[in-house]
Amino acid sequence: MKRFNITGTCIPEKHYMVDISEKLNSIFQLVKNEEYFIINTQSQYGKTTTLYLLDRYLKSCQDYIPIKISFEGIGDVIFEREDYFARGFLELIGKNLYLNYKDLSEFIIKEKDKIENLNDLSNLITKFILKANKNVVLIIDEVGKRNNNKLFLSFLDMLRNKYLLRNQGEDYTFHSVILTGMHDIKSLKMKITTDEEYKYNVPWNISSDFHVDMSFSKDEIRTILDDYVVHRKVELDKDHFVEKLYFYTSGHPFLVSKLCKIIDEEIMPNEDLKWKKEYITLAVKKLLEDSNTNFHSLIKNIENNKELKELVKKIILDGYEISYNEDNFIIHEGIIYGIFKNFKGKIKIHNKIYEQVIYNYMSSLIETSSDIGFYNKKESLINSNNDLDIEKILMKFGEFMKYEYSKKRETFLEEDGRLFFLAFLSPIINESSFDFKEVQGGEEKRFDILITYNKKMYILEMKIWIGEEQHKKGLIQLGKYLEQYGLDEGCLLVFDFRKSTNLIGEIREFYVDIEGSRKKIVEYYC
Repeated sequence: MKRFNITGTCIPEKHYMVDISEKLNSIFQLVKNEEYFIINTQSQYGKTTTLYLLDRYLKSCQDYIPIKISFEGIGDVIFEREDYFARGFLELIGKNLYLNYKDLSEFIIKEKDKIENLNDLSNLITKFILKANKNVVLIIDEVGKRNNNKLFLSFLDMLRNKYLLRNQGEDYTFHSVILTGMHDIKSLKMKITTDEEYKYNVPWNISSDFHVDMSFSKDEIRTILDDYVVHRKVELDKDHFVEKLYFYTSGHPFLVSKLCKIIDEEIMPNEDLKWKKEYITLAVKKLLEDSNTNFHSLIKNIENNKELKELVKKIILDGYEISYNEDNFIIHEGIIYGIFKNFKGKIKIHNKIYEQVIYNYMSSLIETSSDIGFYNKKESLINSNNDLDIEKILMKFGEFMKYEYSKKRETFLEEDGRLFFLAFLSPIINESSFDFKEVQGGEEKRFDILITYNKKMYILEMKIWIGEEQHKKGLIQLGKYLEQYGLDEGCLLVFDFRKSTNLIGEIREFYVDIEGSRKKIVEYYC
């Protein structure tokens, strides 16, 4: 029986799959046009499956010979000398050709021991292409994982020279070359060498732009549900689940498949075979509680780069709007790691789930480095109806801030306050709820925190006191949020740094009229 797959290559006969035929057609057009190009995305983004399907398609074409190899897992020894590298490269090609092109494989294996350097390798490639008498497509997967010196870049330069000579009618070489991995050539050069001149002045400038979006569109997400419904005989509202899957994942292939897998294998009863609408919420919660390599890589890549971490913090916590510019290497690195996306010319965190993972991680650091657990004991902050007692939560949070962070008040920012409050709130709601910050509302409206607990929704806005006029606008804004979500009551947490104020620790109530509807706002000063 088919299943949702989140590890390794997806096989159409074994796994529920998104129909990526349009992506494959676009990639094949590049191959057909003799282009050399790079497919660079983060891990678990569908590269391996895409290459498998492309390789399978090219093998079905009479005029093409695809050769798919990877330097991953073969060690670093072959990168120590040109003869080691050239022979290792040819060994990989020979193995790949053996099953379908035994004569070409034997030719390569026989000749490889005569090769002493990259020039010899270049000459042998010419002879090989002539002997093959077909369009040979070279696919090198996982470029950059183990290639830790300049020799690999010299090899790429050799391919570049042959490409240029081929176009001038002076050589024979691979019809098309596809490099794949997390890094593009620019970041690969930065990764491999510390030689500043070599980093920037030796571009692989023959590479064609690769504009195929490897994330899934809504229409593509629908195709995996189509496949699933046909084979599993499950009943589900496709429109609803397509929208929700895209909302939470922005089409990230791993996240889409993982959420579907959780619903199918962990949430939906086997005897029911029907997806209820609330299953997507439950699946997101389970995923956020999950420990997986994708999330580990996300956090590792942020922690391993101080400048990138600071930029992530500015965007996700401080609310900075930063222009999208891939020439900025820090932004470029965030894109390569799948952390950022381009949203209307600004940098945004790639998807809602990643945003939440980063929030959870940062708030966890606060939990483990403070005495927050002394103040947010769950049993004292839930009322008799098993609902959140928001007023008590706000007051206890105020105590925590007063006694633990009073010395930092003057340098304390609204966004830091948001993170501290989420760290405070997390243990209280983590068994029954999850929350997404700054969720996009209708008509471009936004709010800071949306909490769902015990099937009840809460909206909480956080502001720094900057004046009476802005305060009044904040009340109206929150009232509009409440109207938008059909709620009668909301909360406003005010960080008040005025020296003369006597409101710290107080709870006040306001009422605002929004389109004829009266909204109650509970306000707490911290």
